[in-house]
Amino acid sequence: MNNNKLPYAKAICYSGYRDGQDPDGGGFPSYHQVKQDLLILKDEWRSLRLYGSDQHSMTILDVIEKECLPFDVMLGAYITAEVSNDHCPWGGHYSEEELATNKQHNRQQIEQLIQLANQYPQIISSISIGNEAAVSWTDHLVPTENLVEYAKQAKSQVAQPVTFCENYVPWLEHLGPLAEQLDVISIHTYPVWEFKSIDEGLAYTIANYEAVKSAYPDKQIIITEAGWATNSNGRGIESHNVNEEFQHQYFHQLMDWAEQQQVLVYFFEAFDENWKGSSDPLEPEKHWGIYKADRSPKLVMQS
Repeated sequence: MNNNKLPYAKAICYSGYRDGQDPDGGGFPSYHQVKQDLLILKDEWRSLRLYGSDQHSMTILDVIEKECLPFDVMLGAYITAEVSNDHCPWGGHYSEEELATNKQHNRQQIEQLIQLANQYPQIISSISIGNEAAVSWTDHLVPTENLVEYAKQAKSQVAQPVTFCENYVPWLEHLGPLAEQLDVISIHTYPVWEFKSIDEGLAYTIANYEAVKSAYPDKQIIITEAGWATNSNGRGIESHNVNEEFQHQYFHQLMDWAEQQQVLVYFFEAFDENWKGSSDPLEPEKHWGIYKADRSPKLVMQS
C-alpha cells in the first residue's frame, strides 16, 4: 500500500473551464482565472479533485504552489476508450485506428500523472488512474485488465495512494481485480440520476456507500462524486426534481454525514460548466456547480 488512508477534509471537484473554453481544443483557463477560482474556494474547501493530467491541471498546481494556497489535490488521468461499447446510449463506437490512438493517449496520460505526482508531492495527496471508464454506459470504456496494469504502473512509481473513480455499480459487479491493486476505492453516487426524490437522496447515497464498503471491508471507501443538479431539460433527470433549494438540502445533509462519519467526499462540483453536454441551455450536465458559470454563488453558497 502507498502511504496511509486519505484523511477526512472538505473536498470538492474542480474544473475551471469558462464560457468559450473546453478541454477539446477550446482553450484552457489562464493562471489569473484559476487564481480567481481558487480564491473563491479557499475558505470553504481543503481538497480539490482534478480530472486530467493536462495543461489545466498543471496551471492549477502552479497557482496553488506559487500563491501558497491551502489545498491538496487528487490528480486524475483522463483516459479514453480502448474498446467500443455497444451499451453506450450516445455513441461509444470507434475505428481500430481511433482505439490505437486512444491507447497511446492513455499511456501518455498515466505517464504525465506519475510525473506530476512526483513533481508536486506536497500538493498531490492521491492520484486516480481514470474516471468512469468501466461503467456499462460509458463512451470511454477501458477493459478491467488494462486498468489493472495502469494501477500497477502508477503504484510502482509514486508514493501517494492510488485510486480509480467510478460509479458505485461496477465495484459491485466486476472491478474486484482492480480493487485488489488500489489503495483506495472511489465511488460516484447520484440519486437524482436514478430518479430518487430529494427526500430519498441522502439515504440512497449512504446505501450506495455501504454496499461497496461491505464488498471491500479491508479497503478505504471514499466518494469522489456526489451532487445535485440545479436545472434540467428532462433528459435523464426530471426537471421537477432539480433546483437550487434541493441542491442546498442535499449538500448540507451529505456534508454533515461526511463530517460525522469522517468519510472523504468530493462534492460535485465547484462551478457550472457550459461547455458540457448538448447545446440546450437546460442540459443537466451544465448545472452541477455550487457557483454559476459567471462565478456568482448559488443558494447553497449564500447560506
